[in-house]
Amino acid sequence: MSNFRVESDSLGDINVPASALYGAQTQRAIINFPISGLTLPKAFIQALALLKKSAAQANVELGLLDQKRAKAIINSANLIALGKHSNQFPVDVFQTGSGTSTNMNINEVIAKLSGKHVDANDHVNMGQSSNDVIPSTIHISAAIALSNQLFPALKHLHKTILNKSESVKTHIKTGRTHLMDAMPLSMGQELLGWAGQIEQGIEGLESVLKRLHRLALGGTAVGTGINTHPDFAQTFCTALNADTGLEFKPSTNYFASLAGQEVAVALSGQLKVVAVSLMKIANDLRWMNSGPLSGIGEIALEALQPGSSIMPGKVNPVIPEAVAMVSAQVIGNDTTITIAGQSGNFELNVMLPVIALNLLQSIEILANASSLLADKAIADFIVKTDNLQRSLARNPILVTALNPIIGYAKAAEIAKKAYHSGRNIIDVAEQETDLSREQLIKILDPAALTSGGIRK
Repeated sequence: MSNFRVESDSLGDINVPASALYGAQTQRAIINFPISGLTLPKAFIQALALLKKSAAQANVELGLLDQKRAKAIINSANLIALGKHSNQFPVDVFQTGSGTSTNMNINEVIAKLSGKHVDANDHVNMGQSSNDVIPSTIHISAAIALSNQLFPALKHLHKTILNKSESVKTHIKTGRTHLMDAMPLSMGQELLGWAGQIEQGIEGLESVLKRLHRLALGGTAVGTGINTHPDFAQTFCTALNADTGLEFKPSTNYFASLAGQEVAVALSGQLKVVAVSLMKIANDLRWMNSGPLSGIGEIALEALQPGSSIMPGKVNPVIPEAVAMVSAQVIGNDTTITIAGQSGNFELNVMLPVIALNLLQSIEILANASSLLADKAIADFIVKTDNLQRSLARNPILVTALNPIIGYAKAAEIAKKAYHSGRNIIDVAEQETDLSREQLIKILDPAALTSGGIRK
């Protein structure tokens, strides 16, 4: 038994690995929940450590915690916030729905690191409950991840698309609606559509920030604030803001912040919107790159790796495919978070850990996918000008520009003849109308048909 030590909690004694920094309650959770092997993300644990650090700062400032214990807790929490001791948080995501096991896990680790004079419940958890700690940490970790990861990645993607749009704006191509030939537009205009989608995604995420910055901490067990100082929540937020540079505030309604997870659901919904946009852009790139001989073949993506174990020379659009899979995962995560958000029973939501897991995963993989899409798919693709011009010259839908002159029915007749004969639309229109070739060239000039579409 030399590899173990005996720890005690309110249920009695239990053996804990001698090298572990955690204690009895964490060990019980390890035994009780051998479900998935998935643990809460590192970003969540680091945010939770920041919460414990700021809580200790608030309690010492309010005269509730002595300087010696507060300093020990702050130093220990800071180590965890910096990524140290990450192997000491083994509790499965699928645990008690309040996340109490994870809250006690970090309380025990901080207490062990801080010395025998610091108690996990009385000092590290002073003025707190798992019921307000875990909802607050969901908000804190998500806000930090948005600020440090996703917003920079989306803004980089947006800028990359705009730069590429500018560089390809002189390339006129056949538009496609229903995957069928439509009126022309410039490739720059097509990319402006992508840029607008990403911009809307950023705006949607920003719309949730004010609510995300409101924290449940201070509500303790059921929202009444039992066993916490009336100034604790605001003092805590001041300390946390100094540490993170963000603008956290106490919730205006602790009962709602504990019982519901509407903010997490709303944020997940906006992440899903971004995922839908990335899926659309990724699929456009796949279609435009398709071929190189039998597909659309408008662009050539950078060749990043061999595409087949059996077909030599095959190269596939691997980045757009990876981005599409990320989008599918985020959409699935949103369903999980939506169901979990419905699981508030009276004064507490009881699916908090799975909300945290899926929310942070969505933010992280969207950020990574956005950067890859920008740098390895959009920035460097090559336009196949010959293919664009070939398709454009034979596009019978250009005849739409003649509608006001010869009428829809006559234009449709010309389009059908051009399509079935494989002839240039100008040749057929010259034969079927009284318009001169010079007039037709001017009216059906693809570049002249692309004006408009953006209001500034």
